[in-house]
Amino acid sequence: MGISIIVAFFEKGGLFMYPILLVLVIGMAIALERWVQLNRVRDANRKMWNLLYPVLAKGEFDKAQTVISNDKSTISQMLRIGLANMGVVRRREDVEIAMEESMMEIIPQLEKHTPYLALLSNVATLFGLLGTIMGLIQAFTAVSGANPAEKAALLAVSISVAMNCTAFGLISAIPLLLFHAKLTSMTGQIVDSLKMASVKALSSISDFNRRYFESELEFQEENQQVCNPGPRLETAPKIVK
Repeated sequence: MGISIIVAFFEKGGLFMYPILLVLVIGMAIALERWVQLNRVRDANRKMWNLLYPVLAKGEFDKAQTVISNDKSTISQMLRIGLANMGVVRRREDVEIAMEESMMEIIPQLEKHTPYLALLSNVATLFGLLGTIMGLIQAFTAVSGANPAEKAALLAVSISVAMNCTAFGLISAIPLLLFHAKLTSMTGQIVDSLKMASVKALSSISDFNRRYFESELEFQEENQQVCNPGPRLETAPKIVK
């Protein structure tokens, strides 16, 4: 019974119900694909970061490059480019610039197709309004030559049918807008996690450099003390009378 009511509702909406249905199907396909993809990216990033952060904290950057060399997660893409540009001197500035450039390539991949959901939502609403207007035009045209006693009834039925198109347009637009908001929020969370990983990686590099230079300074001071022990006090010769 429920299916028959939906079919009758759809058939009474007129010709513009079909483009609205097409927009809804395309929008839901995009939303489903983005939902699966963003969840996969988030889980892969979380798993890789839990494995990679202890290595970075120890300053084992060569091992970190080995860990992320064959991984396809976005966090590995970002850190791989950053660590590859670290060089022998491990300059923080070089790594930071490389990671920022990598982020500029990753963010469009995460936002791919999501803006289309807002566009399709507006298109569904406009198709609904257009179908209603066209239905009203046909309704007034039909009742213009009808019997005056039947005009009110015919007009009421025609307006009711025309409103089905607007209702279906809104029914299609609302979930697409909700999916757009949710996917935008998920994308923002992933980008924020990448930025946080970048900051922590840079902090690990800075900590390693500081410990390295402190140990080098201590080593140089010890060598200097060994090579230059200081002036030796000689005993004055005795005078023989």
